[in-house]
Amino acid sequence: MSKSYYYLVASLPELTLEDSKLSYTVADFKTEFYPYLSCSDQSLIDLFYLKFDNSNVLNLLKDKDATIDERGNYSLDQLNEFIATIKEGGEISPKEFPSYLSQIISEYFSENSDVNTLWEDRLAALYFSYASKCKNKFVASWFDYNLVINNVLVALISRKYKWDVAQSIVGDSEICDALRTSGARDFGLSAEVDNLDNIIKISEISELVEREKKLDMMRWSWMEDTTFFNYFTVEKIFVFLIQLEMIERWISLDKEKGNALFRSIIDALKDEVQIPAEFR
Repeated sequence: MSKSYYYLVASLPELTLEDSKLSYTVADFKTEFYPYLSCSDQSLIDLFYLKFDNSNVLNLLKDKDATIDERGNYSLDQLNEFIATIKEGGEISPKEFPSYLSQIISEYFSENSDVNTLWEDRLAALYFSYASKCKNKFVASWFDYNLVINNVLVALISRKYKWDVAQSIVGDSEICDALRTSGARDFGLSAEVDNLDNIIKISEISELVEREKKLDMMRWSWMEDTTFFNYFTVEKIFVFLIQLEMIERWISLDKEKGNALFRSIIDALKDEVQIPAEFR
C-alpha cells in the first residue's frame, strides 16, 4: 500500500504568480520536500528529475563547456566524468548512472552513428522505456504512455522525410512493430493507441510552441483521468511536479498565454484538491 503524504501534500504552497514568475518551482520542491519522502518514493521522484539530466547530457555532448540545468540528479563534474569514461570505451555501473544514458552516450560516439538521428527523440524514447519498468503502476504507465506518443511522432517524422524508421523506434511490442513496418496513415493502430488521430493532427502543426502545448494538454488530461482517485500519495506528488514543470515551460515560451494557462490550471487544481471523506 502506498504511503500517505497527507500533511506533505496539504502543506505544498499555493501556486501563485509574482512579477509574472512562479513563486514556487520544481527546484524548490527538491530542496524543501524531497527529503521527507521515503527512500523508495525518492527513487520515483528521481525519475522525474532525470529529464533535466537528459538535456544536460545532450548539451554536454554537443559542447563540453555547456552550462547545465542544476535541477538534474547529477552534477557537472559527474556528467563530464561519465561521458569521458564511456567515450574511451569504459563502462559504468547502472547503480551509478542510468543504463539508458550510458547507451545514448555510447551511440553518440559510435562510428556507426546515423547523421539523421534525432538525438532528443532518441533519448526521450530510451528514457521513457527505462522509467516504464519501475514498480509503481501509475508512474510506469505514465512513461509507457509517453513512449508510445514519442514513438508515433518519430515514425511520422521519419515517414515525412523518408528516413529509416526501424532503428528509431524503441521497444518490441506489437505497436512498435506496426510503427516500423506499416504504410497505413494510422499505422493500423487506431484501435490500439488512445488519441492516435489527435497525435497525428498535432504532429502536423508547424508552429513548434503550439504543437508542444497541444501535446502537454493531452498529457495533462491523461494524468487527471488516471489519478482521479489518488489523494495524498506519491502519485499525486509526481503529477504535481509534472504539471508544475509544464507551467514553468509554458510561461517561458509565451508569457501572456502561459500566464493565462497558469491561472486556469490553478483554478482547476483548487477545485480538485478536496479532502476526501475518509480523511476528515
